[in-house]
Amino acid sequence: MPSKSAVEERWYQMLTEGDAGIRRFRHLLGLLPSSPRCKICNAPFKGVGGTLMHMLGRDQSRYNPRYCESCEQFDNPGGAEVILTMLFADVRGSTMLAEEMSPLDFSQLMNRFYTVATDALVRTDAMVDRLIGDEVIGLYIPGMAGQEHARKAIKAAQSLLQRTGHRDNQGPWIPVGIGVHTGMAFVGVVGGGDDSPTDFTALGDNVNIAARLASESRPGEIFISDAAYAAAGQDLGNLEQRQLELKGKRKSTGVLVLRI
Repeated sequence: MPSKSAVEERWYQMLTEGDAGIRRFRHLLGLLPSSPRCKICNAPFKGVGGTLMHMLGRDQSRYNPRYCESCEQFDNPGGAEVILTMLFADVRGSTMLAEEMSPLDFSQLMNRFYTVATDALVRTDAMVDRLIGDEVIGLYIPGMAGQEHARKAIKAAQSLLQRTGHRDNQGPWIPVGIGVHTGMAFVGVVGGGDDSPTDFTALGDNVNIAARLASESRPGEIFISDAAYAAAGQDLGNLEQRQLELKGKRKSTGVLVLRI
């Protein structure tokens, strides 16, 4: 197996160990309002928090709006393979919802979902990877979220279902299913060739597994892979166990079904 380059070694150390001070800094910035935020440090760009960040010189980058000016260094491609936990939250039946609502009402509903989901992820030290269509993706990277990344992802999933009304007697204001999975993936900055934009993200088969768990879940369900449950190291009671035949996978994937 070839040895890691010096750049990859630095990425690996940052992604797996990080820095306790930086983790606390990200967590504190995550408590400030409001989105959108820097993808790396959680610095808010709007509202009272955005005004404070402007005073501290952490304005939104003019070159890449995903980052603040202080985190533009992450615009250079690079990364490493690390074990992390991924959370995919999927709005179930979004096509039917869109058919039953005006485009404006549907956009407002999705924006409300994005806001709630982003807050749940940021407060548990996730990096909000993407807000795409009817899906929100959170990455719990050890160097940013700490070694309890799997436990934090499960906590965020529970919080998100509660905040979308899945415990309410009248039912949720938006139906959401969630997949949580722990495994190895490439994490880092990709893109940048031929003037294409770069992005900090996770890639690999385990990312696909997390996405498919979310797509298999029903409203109010959290599909926790066996790997994520083992990594979390917590007793969540007598959960239903299933073996899923996921598209494109030769072996079944074991999951535990958590409902709130």
